Amino acid sequence: MASFDRRRINGPEESRPPVFEDDEDAEQISVTPKTRKGRANKDIRPIFLTTGLISQANGSSYIETEKTKIACAVYGPRQIKNAPYNEIGKLNVEVKFAPFSCSRRRAPLRDAEDRSISVLIQQSLLPSLRLELLPKSGIDVFITIIENDGVEACVASGAVAASTALADAGIEMFGLVTSCASAMVEEEIWLDPTAEETVRARASFTIACIPALGTVTNIWQTGQLTAEEAICCLEACQTCCRDIHNVMASALLNSQAAKCS
Repeated sequence: MASFDRRRINGPEESRPPVFEDDEDAEQISVTPKTRKGRANKDIRPIFLTTGLISQANGSSYIETEKTKIACAVYGPRQIKNAPYNEIGKLNVEVKFAPFSCSRRRAPLRDAEDRSISVLIQQSLLPSLRLELLPKSGIDVFITIIENDGVEACVASGAVAASTALADAGIEMFGLVTSCASAMVEEEIWLDPTAEETVRARASFTIACIPALGTVTNIWQTGQLTAEEAICCLEACQTCCRDIHNVMASALLNSQAAKCS
């Protein structure tokens, strides 16, 4: 007998998701790899970023890049009870996919993909936080993926949303963490690839960095790249991260201006 989550309305066991015909744009992309729906190789999708989405949280943010939509909430810093004294605070990151976030319905329980994305985002954020100022304290970051358009996009957008939410919560940081993904399609570098473009690529390259300090906090690569190709991807992503940093700073400034008015 299958286990049901009694907190949600579950569909029949034998239900199947509807299958839709691919639209003309998807067919065009599959036939002509050079087409990116009007985007050049080094163009990223438009970013909508705002803060203060969840009033109960200490800090929150919402990011949307076309088919990637992510909400983030930050709670803390708060004391860790029933734990030995530690001079350095602890950062907890939990990523969860909404059941309707993918083309096929996902189970409400966490799986290996959720945990791997959580680890990548946590590694990206840790170098930017001054956890030595928060002894025996913990910061909890909860990321909900509302719509998914590729794992690389979720990692990059999740890191941007989490860093913005941490700044919104007033956590002391060395700088904002930005992230950008790239894909090597044939011999070209495509920034901010979609799920369809990632499948076609022979390798993907995602970085997280602190543009204010000029440091890289995390690198995640899948597939095979030469040293020259990896360096080109790194430079292209760093240039894009500086532009994303301006978007994050503007969102935080607008949020503070709205609070003061």
